[in-house]
Amino acid sequence: MKLSSAMDRLGTETAFEVLVRARALEAQGKDVVHLEIGEPDFDTPQNIVDAGIQALRDGWTHYGPSAGLPELRAAVANYLNTSRGTTYTGDNVVITPGGKPIMYFVILALLEAGDEAIYPNPGFPIYESMINFTGATAVPSPIREKNDFALDVDELESLITPRTKLLIINSPGNPTSGVLSLADLGRIAEIAVKNDLIVLSDEIYSEIIYEGEHGSIATFPGMAERTIILDGFSKTYAMTGWRLGYGAMPLELVAPINKLMVNSVSCTSVAVQRAGLEAITGPQDEVREMVAAFEKRRDLMVDGLNAIPGITCLKPKGAFYVFPNITGTGKTSREFADLLLNEFGVAALSGTAFGSYGEGYLRLSYANSEANLQKALDRIRQAAESAQA
Repeated sequence: MKLSSAMDRLGTETAFEVLVRARALEAQGKDVVHLEIGEPDFDTPQNIVDAGIQALRDGWTHYGPSAGLPELRAAVANYLNTSRGTTYTGDNVVITPGGKPIMYFVILALLEAGDEAIYPNPGFPIYESMINFTGATAVPSPIREKNDFALDVDELESLITPRTKLLIINSPGNPTSGVLSLADLGRIAEIAVKNDLIVLSDEIYSEIIYEGEHGSIATFPGMAERTIILDGFSKTYAMTGWRLGYGAMPLELVAPINKLMVNSVSCTSVAVQRAGLEAITGPQDEVREMVAAFEKRRDLMVDGLNAIPGITCLKPKGAFYVFPNITGTGKTSREFADLLLNEFGVAALSGTAFGSYGEGYLRLSYANSEANLQKALDRIRQAAESAQA
């Protein structure tokens, strides 16, 4: 069977590949601590689960509007306006089965061969994958430790050419957990307006912030008409398996994105949307408790990693990942990640799984119990000592 040449340009997520390898080792009897998958280890709050069950019992089992239930679209707009300071209505919102479709649909709707799109590197691998899939040119914007894992705005500006059409930003970021300051967001907004760029702002970790408040580029002058906010329910409400996300965008982009919904998945599960409505309008206590637990785990991981010879680690300001520098071990990122999994039973991701600028780093998710995190730290210390012996 001869596949389309476009399939050669499509990448994947290494996290799921490492998970498969880790499960295979567990099937052989090996104890593995999982730090590879980026999802909260908490259960979905009970009020949300109950709303989903009740929706099924009440007959929310049929097709719904492709752009999403009007009441959820309106609730999302209200949430964004309250939390970000935007001025959306429900008409600006498209509900999708997870956050990835917003990446996929926006990039597919906007880019074609000859265009260029700038994306963070290291960054979520689907950005680069989807840009390449369209035939456009993916231009990496380096995310460096010396800048606290925030992009260098001057360097970003130097990457722009007459062919640049789209800029992707992610704050708090995956895999580095870097956060863009309001000052940086303001400068990026000025650059976007000056160069007539569209911005896809991935804000999926917006509620997992440990210092200050989340800021959105959509609120800066001239940006409402050129920004797409990507957000969703997976990280904030521990709803990864429910598959519920959304995009908030200029009205002129809603119809094309909705057309892609019609041509792909038809609509998002209406029962899941009813659960999402409860999530976004109901009590938020468990969200705050989850973030507080993540903050304790962050401190445990950062302190533990910095106590290991050959490893250094910045303290993240958001999300639930650490991105330690492991160059002192003498191993490449892939070599050390393989050593950790195969010999010491810690499933981690090589920094290069997120782009070439991730060399010298690992991504470790601390969405796991404190006991397991301490076990992982002990094993990482043993692996580092073994690597340097």
